[in-house]
Amino acid sequence: MSIIQRFSLEGQVAIITGAGRGIGRGIALAYAEAGADIVCAARTLADVEAVAAEVRALGRRAIAVSCDVTDLAQLGGVVDAALKAFGRITHLVNNAGGSGPNDPLKMSTDKFEGVFRFNVSSAYELTRLCVPHMRAAGGGNIVNITSGAARYAQPHFSAYGTAKAALTQLTRLLAQDFAPVVRINAIAPGPIMTAALDRALPANMREGMINNTPLKRLGEVEDIAAAALYLATPASAWVTGKVIEVDGGAESSVWPG
Repeated sequence: MSIIQRFSLEGQVAIITGAGRGIGRGIALAYAEAGADIVCAARTLADVEAVAAEVRALGRRAIAVSCDVTDLAQLGGVVDAALKAFGRITHLVNNAGGSGPNDPLKMSTDKFEGVFRFNVSSAYELTRLCVPHMRAAGGGNIVNITSGAARYAQPHFSAYGTAKAALTQLTRLLAQDFAPVVRINAIAPGPIMTAALDRALPANMREGMINNTPLKRLGEVEDIAAAALYLATPASAWVTGKVIEVDGGAESSVWPG
């Protein structure tokens, strides 16, 4: 097998959460370009229908599924839809997640646990549901999208940072549980210039973040999609339980103080 062939996903079927925009959309299109059929899942059906149409334009099959990953009961429906459409599941990207800064004296424990459910419990449940089908298909691959915030000590991120740290460790532990048939890895992005971040980021803050980043730019969706493609394909066949940090070389938070 040539090096280029090692980056193929021909004949594979991938479920991608949070696939309606940003990083999830970028990964869906990258996997499709590499030959996979895609199950696009997100809360807003119109968004994932648009991404599914983009996948079909690349010559691959795709379905759109509306799903709120914080409602764990809905995750079984995503798996069922994938099996009905494609008959098998080989890949999963747990991309849905996120949270803003929090004040630990003002955020209730219920809301704290909600951040954990959004970022960690949803990934655990979808992994639990998909792995038996991956085993039945002869092998599988899971990529979790965590965050540089998992390893930074910084104020106002006790909820998000804790949740992403938990997802990072979950990646390592489940990789041990499901090897050698299913590989599980993670990507820890730094700040990625999605449309949402672009709208929310004042110009002076953006410049400060760029200056604080060794590679002197913010990340692009394609930076994460390329890493996800590597982790999904035979190119990374001897990699499991690892976290790739795609963050421009930052060793601490680049947010201006």
